[in-house]
Formats: sequence, C-alpha cells, structure tokens
Amino acid sequence: MATKGKRTRAIEQTVDKTKAYTISEAVKLVKSNAKAKFDESIEIAINLGVDPKYADQQVRSVVNLPAGTGKDVRVAVFAKDKKAEEALAAGADIVGAEDLFEKVNGGFMDFDRVIATPDMMGLVGRLGKVLGPRGLMPNPKVGTVTPNVTQAVKDAKGGAVEFKVEKAGIVHAGVGKASFTDADIEKNVQAFISAVVKARPSGAKGTFVRKVTLSSTMGAGVMIDLAEAKG
Repeated sequence: MATKGKRTRAIEQTVDKTKAYTISEAVKLVKSNAKAKFDESIEIAINLGVDPKYADQQVRSVVNLPAGTGKDVRVAVFAKDKKAEEALAAGADIVGAEDLFEKVNGGFMDFDRVIATPDMMGLVGRLGKVLGPRGLMPNPKVGTVTPNVTQAVKDAKGGAVEFKVEKAGIVHAGVGKASFTDADIEKNVQAFISAVVKARPSGAKGTFVRKVTLSSTMGAGVMIDLAEAKG
C-alpha cells in the first residue's frame, strides 16, 4: 500500500474532515494549503441527488464566473463568411467550416471549446464521435450553437464554464486559481453553486445538493456547509 508524502499528511491535518465550513472559511483553508511550485487550480465538486441514467435527471448548463477562470481558453468556431469574420474579431483561436472539419476529423484537437453557428451543425454533427466523448460537442442549451458568435466567443474567453453531471451524480469544475483573491474565488464558488441549483432537473426528488467540496490541485478537499448551497 502506498504511503502518503509528508506534505500531503501535513495538509490533511489542517482540514477537519467532519466539519462543514462556510465558503469564506473553505476558500481561506484551500488557498493556505496550495503551496505547490505552480499556480494551483481551485476546483469544486458537487454531489447531487440524481441518477443521470434517466433523461429527466440530467444536469447540464453553463455559468459565467464573475472573476473568470484564470485559464487561457482556446476557442474553435465553425462558421462561414461574415460570421467567421465576427468570430475572429471576437478573439476566436481557430475559425473554419469544411476545412476545420477535415482538420478535427483528422485528429486536430488543439482547443478547449467549440462553438458553431446553426447552419454548421449538419457538418459538425458528423464529428460527434470525436467531440462528444471529450465534452466538446456544441449544444444550444449551453449557448455554443448560436448565430451570436461574438458573444459566445467573448463568454468562452471571459469565464464561461460548462458543467454536466457525471455517471456518479457529481458535477465538478475549476473556479479559479490559487493566485486569485479570496473574494474572487468566493464569488466564483457562489455563482457556480447557484447555477447548479438553478439547473435542477424535473426528475430530481428529495435533497438535490448533497455535498459540496472545494480543493486545490494538490490539496485536500474541504467540505462546504450545505446551508450556503440551498437545494
């Protein structure tokens, strides 16, 4: 059995696993333990009272984090003519139509978000087996299939985060970096929790939000008081 490192044990000793912290307390604790030589990501995980195998218990949406993500998001846009020009002007990293289809179909995946205009979905749909498993398939429900490519690109670059419940009933996402101020991380955490609660599906019964945990890339998880995550 592998033994934990000295640093890991020291971090875990600062966290009371039986205690539910306020968002403010959790952020301070997670940040104080983010001592790696790189700027650790701050991540949130929410355990939900849903069974994703049922269609009426799916949870999927998008949230604009007020303080951004701290990441350089590479955006690919499927668009033509004027819409392609608009996407480039808005800051998209890669823009194309049939040419971009061929690149992606051939294995090119140097992007983090895919946006498409509605008229491009007949083409993009053929990339389902490539984009789907990576969670990159454009979807009108999260604003990535839209004629307003300018706003979609700006949102993606500025802090829009998509989330989708996993098989185990968990939603997770990055909500900032350890270098962010406490206030900025708190705002992002609150915005993300609110968006998840708002996305509660019709088939969810009983307690929706069952557990919320905040952690850094190399740190221990800190449980957040559910009184601050009404669901």
